[in-house]
Amino acid sequence: MIHDNIAQLLRYALEKELILPDDYTWAANRLTAALGLDRWEAPEQAAERPLEDVLRDILDWAVANGRCEPGIASRDILDTELMGILTPRPSEVRHAFWKKYAQSPEAATDWYYTFCQDTDYIRRYRIVKDMKWVAPTEYGELDITVNLSKPEKDPRAIAAAKLAPQNAYPACQLCASNEGYQGRLDHPARQNHRLIPLTLDGQDWFFQYSPYVYYNEHCIVLNSRHIPMKIDRSTFRRQMDFLKMFPHYFIGSNADLPIVGGSILSHDHFQGGRYTFAMARAPEERTFTFPGFEDVQAGVVKWPMSVIRLRAADPDRLVDLADRVLLAWRGWSDPAADILAETGGERHNTVTPIARMRGDAFELDLVLRNNRTTEEYPLGIFHPHQELHHIKKENIGLIEVMGLAVLPARLKTELADLADTLVRGGDVRAHETLAKHADWADALRERYDFTPANALPILEAEVGKVFARVLEHAGVYKRDEAGRAAFGRFLDAV
Repeated sequence: MIHDNIAQLLRYALEKELILPDDYTWAANRLTAALGLDRWEAPEQAAERPLEDVLRDILDWAVANGRCEPGIASRDILDTELMGILTPRPSEVRHAFWKKYAQSPEAATDWYYTFCQDTDYIRRYRIVKDMKWVAPTEYGELDITVNLSKPEKDPRAIAAAKLAPQNAYPACQLCASNEGYQGRLDHPARQNHRLIPLTLDGQDWFFQYSPYVYYNEHCIVLNSRHIPMKIDRSTFRRQMDFLKMFPHYFIGSNADLPIVGGSILSHDHFQGGRYTFAMARAPEERTFTFPGFEDVQAGVVKWPMSVIRLRAADPDRLVDLADRVLLAWRGWSDPAADILAETGGERHNTVTPIARMRGDAFELDLVLRNNRTTEEYPLGIFHPHQELHHIKKENIGLIEVMGLAVLPARLKTELADLADTLVRGGDVRAHETLAKHADWADALRERYDFTPANALPILEAEVGKVFARVLEHAGVYKRDEAGRAAFGRFLDAV
């Protein structure tokens, strides 16, 4: 049966044009060698089956015959090795990408995104298991996802990782040295991973897709060097260069400070893709003009976080003004609004920048961030506060800023169990894994009569409202009279 499954895998590779007919015997011998077989026995006919089923059966055989240790990490290492054998070399992939690009940028990214799925670098069959829904809020419809492959991280651990010695190879999961890497139990295998080189602001960068795909065509643009995240004028220039190459994508950067940054601060990178987030759909509730930049439209976005939107036909003018805003914000203190630029030599102010095309104009959203902590808020003043940690405790990075909640996998089971407990009228506090939700559940019981039909939809809608509050907590200027006045003081200073 193992030879049948190998033949089915080869049939899949031919169908997806990962190999050509001339490669068949070579690929068969490579696969059998990787599985510890001493010869290839071609069956008369190979059935057509889904890739997930074929790989599962091969891995089951490998575990049963001592070729692979049980456990998902070991299985992932082996099936990635097998798919890596069938994945064209980087030079071939790059040649194909740029040949498509000569037709259009969309043709290139369409081909590359499909290729990354066909090689199983993006595991379609895992992504479809993620929970996804849309929650209506006063800020529009927010996207909620429960990502089943993403572990929940403590913000303090993320901050410590930035300072830790970088001794491992590859130094992090974003490094270009991951291309073709064999993997280990604490680092994913990447034999089927292929990168596309780019030049941004005169420097070498790479373009790839995220294997986890939080939204459509979720891409990562990474520095060729393993250097820490840094937001400065060159960040904006790189974003503009990327939009010139791929005007159908947005591109954004996590902030470059712990707490308000993303989960990987040790490697400079952007995220982008072909998706319209709620923040991009949000209107500007106030428009104005910065003196000397009358050719740049500016406004404050109706959003739970503090967002300055800039728009101009000339990307260089956008870069000039964005740099002015950034430099002003880095040095801005307003104690009445809990904003201090630095304490004890530690810098607190930065931005999360997101760029896109709006028609023929370049558009840049600058989300103001501050990572100061206090005894009352040890994880951050402008971070989800303790009462929301039962839903979201992690850093509020680029993706969340734009209105897509990436929630921990534990919520899939917890929300189902909580719905059942609420319908039965059970004691939430008596349930070990649900006790964290008890105060929230008590408040919901006062507002809803739970039934088997409505319990989970109610919880999903209420999770959306919690996420909106998470973003409000992360906003440096609150959406009240005092917050608007404080925001105005900063804009006047710029």
